[in-house]
Amino acid sequence: MAGGESGKGLYDHLYRRFFEQRDTHEGYSFQHAPGGSAPTPAVTFREKLRWWTCDRWQRRKKILAERDRLQREILQINKSQSL
Repeated sequence: MAGGESGKGLYDHLYRRFFEQRDTHEGYSFQHAPGGSAPTPAVTFREKLRWWTCDRWQRRKKILAERDRLQREILQINKSQSL
C-alpha cells in the first residue's frame, strides 16, 4: 500500500503519527489538502468589483452558472465511470 504498512489500514500510519504528536503538536494536520497541479477554478469579469457596482446580480448569475457547469461535469464523470 502506498504510504501505509503491509497488513494495516490505509490511514493507520497517519492516525499513529497523530496520536504520537497529540500532546506537542499545535494546530491541525489532517485538514491540509495535498497540493496538486490543477489550478483552482475562477470566474473572471471585465471590471473589478466595487462597492458601487450595479451589476452584482449579473456577477452572481455568472458565478452560479459556472458552479452548475462544474457540478454537471463531476456528475458526468461519475456516470461514465459507473458504466
